[in-house]
Amino acid sequence: MKMLPGVGVFGTGSAARVLVPLLRAEGFSIEALWGKTEEEAKQLAEEMNISFYTSRTDDVLLHQDVDLVCINIPPPLTRQIAVKALEAEVRSLLSYPLAELCHGSALVPGPLGGFWESWLGAAGRGSTESGSHGGDVPSPRVQRPRSACAGTCSLGVNKQLCRAGSTVCSCLRRSFLRGIGKNVLCEKAATSVDAFRMVTAARYYPKLMSIVGNVLRFLPAFVKMKQLIEEHYVGNVIICDVRVYGGSLLSHKYNWICDELMGGGGLHTMGTYIIDLLTHLTSRRAEKVHGLLKTFVKQNTAISGIRHVTSDDFCVFQMLMSDGVCCTVTLNFNMPGSFIHEVMIVGSAGRLIARGTDLYGQKNTALQEELLFTDSLPVNKGLLDKGFKDIPLLYLKGMVYMVQALRQSFQDQEDRRTWDHKPVSMAASFEDGLYMQSVVEAIKKSSRSGEWETVEVMTEEPDANQNLCEALQRNNL
Repeated sequence: MKMLPGVGVFGTGSAARVLVPLLRAEGFSIEALWGKTEEEAKQLAEEMNISFYTSRTDDVLLHQDVDLVCINIPPPLTRQIAVKALEAEVRSLLSYPLAELCHGSALVPGPLGGFWESWLGAAGRGSTESGSHGGDVPSPRVQRPRSACAGTCSLGVNKQLCRAGSTVCSCLRRSFLRGIGKNVLCEKAATSVDAFRMVTAARYYPKLMSIVGNVLRFLPAFVKMKQLIEEHYVGNVIICDVRVYGGSLLSHKYNWICDELMGGGGLHTMGTYIIDLLTHLTSRRAEKVHGLLKTFVKQNTAISGIRHVTSDDFCVFQMLMSDGVCCTVTLNFNMPGSFIHEVMIVGSAGRLIARGTDLYGQKNTALQEELLFTDSLPVNKGLLDKGFKDIPLLYLKGMVYMVQALRQSFQDQEDRRTWDHKPVSMAASFEDGLYMQSVVEAIKKSSRSGEWETVEVMTEEPDANQNLCEALQRNNL
């Protein structure tokens, strides 16, 4: 019987708590859970009946039964884990002579970082340990003769491959080959630089899945809307108008959502996916933007003293897209009560309106709008009763459809790592993620300058010192 890939989940927040039962309902097995601390991971693992939990990223990425990782963590951490999951430190390992690793008298040196230190820690103390690498690893301090290290690496990356036949070499190589590269489903990054690094990693390993989890793309209402736009239901698209109204995004304590530089705020949290959705629906990209971001609630009963909120709770922005399409988006998170999510596409022949998960349309020749699609998907009542009311029903349903698409993509595959692109063809790629982040940063720049700003998608990584100077300048402003 063909099996779905084992899943490693990164995160212990509301999204992870929803994702785990949804994955299991579709037949995925949760093999590992990562939390920021051991206590957080243990608490959720016991609650969700997950046997393996950890606060060390390598323990999940090198787990032999994990072939898909789902990353639902704060934006500043997303890039680090997503890139590491795709690369699995391949270039770090193979850029260093294995002879030095296996026959040196010292522990693995600095260029390989904490990855090898954590993996060989027990071995470096002279003991052996069996783990996800699938065998005993003797101490690398043991002296062995330096025999010829030549030939071509089986991965075709490095020509220095140890042929000494040592136990360390063979064990590390077997273990590492089994741990190389995981399929990745993750949330958005914190900055354009982080998103660019994720794109670079995805291009290096194109056969691995690397998608950003914009669940709005998977909702049937938007799938139908895109189809009707392509069939010219509205004629030539001229205007897009979006309204998202809801309660405060702040939690009961100060965290990343309060900090604009860490990816907090309505624009980054929900506006990013609205930007991506509009581009997906219209097949047009933003060229220039103008925006205004405001923080009306800077402190509350849980956030006081020297701490204050810097992320936006109100944002309105305009996008001038290719072919002259104009978009207006309003994000207001100062309205407790019902969550309002409305996307309207206006064309020369009519309009389409998605209210929540239902789709309406009206031709210019019609007297009133018609209901084109209603979403009757039942959502597990348990998900609504367990404190997930901070996740709107719209997004809960989107997660259900996304997980169903994942199952269709992986099922009937000969290998648990291979996948069919068609069921997830509507998903956002890492390149889409870079575009989203580029538009968001242009909107923030416009809010500071008061001017229209051009959207510039990064093509090469900028100098780190320049990024630091710009961050300090933003902070001073």
